[in-house]
Amino acid sequence: MKKILITGGMGFVGSNLAMALKLKYREYSIISFDNLKRRGSEMNLTRLKDCGVEFIHGDIRNRSDFDEIGKVDCIIDAAAEPSVLAGIVDSPTYLIDTNLNGTINTLYLARKYKSDFIFLSTSRVYPISKIEQINFAENESRFDIAEKQSFSGISSRGISEDFPMEGPRSYYGATKYASELFVNEFREFAGIKSVINRCGVLAGPWQMGKVDQGVIVLWVARHFFKKPLSYIGYGGAGKQVRDALHINDLFDLVDWQIHNIEKINGQTFNVGGGIECSFSLKELTQLCQEITGNTIKIKPVQENREGDIRIYLTDNTKVTKLCSWSPKTSKYELIKDIYNWLRDNEKQLSLILN
Repeated sequence: MKKILITGGMGFVGSNLAMALKLKYREYSIISFDNLKRRGSEMNLTRLKDCGVEFIHGDIRNRSDFDEIGKVDCIIDAAAEPSVLAGIVDSPTYLIDTNLNGTINTLYLARKYKSDFIFLSTSRVYPISKIEQINFAENESRFDIAEKQSFSGISSRGISEDFPMEGPRSYYGATKYASELFVNEFREFAGIKSVINRCGVLAGPWQMGKVDQGVIVLWVARHFFKKPLSYIGYGGAGKQVRDALHINDLFDLVDWQIHNIEKINGQTFNVGGGIECSFSLKELTQLCQEITGNTIKIKPVQENREGDIRIYLTDNTKVTKLCSWSPKTSKYELIKDIYNWLRDNEKQLSLILN
């Protein structure tokens, strides 16, 4: 029997992983640890309780809050303040205390019990200025990565783990990158088996999307509820591109890593939907129109926001090779899944996403 702790366990990623693990492994003890700060996270309490996930109300910023947990076999660190704008438009205190100090507190627990440690990091650890130096081509509906590049770690497949790391990356990216360094230090000197996943854009049902995080769910929700949007930056044409990974595909990877961590101990992976599941905002709009049947007003805003990037695609080559994993969900299936969730929970979600 395994006892697995998921920090940030009532957030979008944590709650979905907790439920999927409990439904697949009924004999496992799954603990969801969360401070319920994120709006909408309280909606997950009943869902997780009904399927047998234990909830502990706690804050990773407070090391004493971990005291009642006891020994765990594996920790999935999914707790984070995920906004790229955090600390730029307001104080970075909560961001740093949560994303860096909180991870260090969680690593203390892992050290105490020699728990395996799966850290969910972010593609935002890669420097903004370097991403903006990627050679690209502008097409009718999107920006594409050019085949010829002037530095390593970038190809038409996307960004790999060899991408240059020197340069500013946002307060958010810095806290996650610093946390990665501590994960590796605890692995080396405390004997913790660990793996780091640098996740790109994650999406799916039960994500409470906002402008600065969860933008794909926000886009579908605005179409569903017939509310306006804006194409912000890069001329206001909506050609900036991201790849997206369905939360169910992330679960498949994490599930494999939990049970095979000795094979990948110490590895860092880029994890995302890849070029096959990528779209520009303009293409996302067309997909949302097709699935919801609604057309909404979208205002062009030419000026870039601080921290924005033109294009990011995940090169999954390494994680596919070492973990025998690749995404299965198409972008149409992803948007359709979000739409069905909105339709089935319209009354509740209208108070949060409308």
